[in-house]
Amino acid sequence: MPYPSDVTDEEWEILEPLIPGEKPGGRPQEIARREILNGILYVLRSACAWRMMPHDLPHWSTVYLSFRLWKQAGVWEHVNAALRRDLRVSLGRDPEPSAAILDSQSIKTSSVRGDERGFDGGKKNPRQKTVCAG
Repeated sequence: MPYPSDVTDEEWEILEPLIPGEKPGGRPQEIARREILNGILYVLRSACAWRMMPHDLPHWSTVYLSFRLWKQAGVWEHVNAALRRDLRVSLGRDPEPSAAILDSQSIKTSSVRGDERGFDGGKKNPRQKTVCAG
């Protein structure tokens, strides 16, 4: 019985070309890439430790190594960008966004330049602090 985090056949059709395959001239792949991806998604969805993966999935060290190598190779950024482009096109939008919000944080500023910057409301509390006796 599949886990709720397992990719469906339709999802795998989209993801398969984006996930790296066997290295040319390397040892034949023993574990299907789809099963490795299912293991990665299981850990991400369940928030369990790698070593606590169920035994019917590939060994945790195999799944973790693939996750780490794919992360270092930029596979996840590539997958995210490809899925974003496909979604935008399906919504009738331009494949690439024309704007982005980098940081929307607001801070209190001073009209006088100097060392004091920002605002800490905790320091402006007029009430006396209570001390717990232990």
